[in-house]
Amino acid sequence: TESQESVGRSNTGVNVRDQSDTTKTPFHQNENGVDVLTSANIRKQVIAKKMFSNGHNVKIITQNGKVTLRGPVESDQEKQQIKDIAIAVAGVGNVDCQIDVNHN
Repeated sequence: TESQESVGRSNTGVNVRDQSDTTKTPFHQNENGVDVLTSANIRKQVIAKKMFSNGHNVKIITQNGKVTLRGPVESDQEKQQIKDIAIAVAGVGNVDCQIDVNHN
């Protein structure tokens, strides 16, 4: 139902999800040079795009060359743009896109 979907997208729902040991957060970002550079390159390209502010706030987490994208964006197009940037930088098969689209 619509009310259940709203609860799932609420800050409380997101906070509960983010407390799971299996959910990657920015704290999981590796500090080795290659992973830091990968995240930085993706972030630079995302910022260079004209997107809503949420797109610029997507979390980019790189561990051992594998990129996880998380956070809300305003449209499916914005989600795809960010995913495409990450794939161009990290390579096909190295991106786990967990971006949520706010369908308001």
